[in-house]
Amino acid sequence: MHADRSPEPSPLIARLWSSNVSRYLVVGGFSFLFDIGVLWLLHDAFHVALPIATPIAFLLSFVVTYTLQRTVAFRSSEGVAPSVVRYTILVIINTVATTAIVWAVATLGAPWAVGKVVAVIATTVWNYFAYRQWVFAAHKTED
Repeated sequence: MHADRSPEPSPLIARLWSSNVSRYLVVGGFSFLFDIGVLWLLHDAFHVALPIATPIAFLLSFVVTYTLQRTVAFRSSEGVAPSVVRYTILVIINTVATTAIVWAVATLGAPWAVGKVVAVIATTVWNYFAYRQWVFAAHKTED
């Protein structure tokens, strides 16, 4: 009987999962759902003002996103402390940009969720390169 054997992943799925771009997008999608869910909860359910709820939700996703991007998407073996510092700098930049984009789109009369999607698209593009080249990149140390 073969009941104890796990099914082999299809070659296409294995090939896609071997790419850090694919893993980055899957992890990013999960992180987006976490972030937007917290934003919805704070703003729509608890009526927290959007300029306050947006950065709170974004910052609450910090640990989830960092951990998954480090371990799953980029499979980094670099020291945690240096990448956390670089990630924190990027999060500060992203928090300001996300808050500004969500607020600006909402001010123009569109639903806040549209602004969140616009912000996610922008940050997704620049974050991939920042993660790959700076946050999780193997850095040489001097002997």
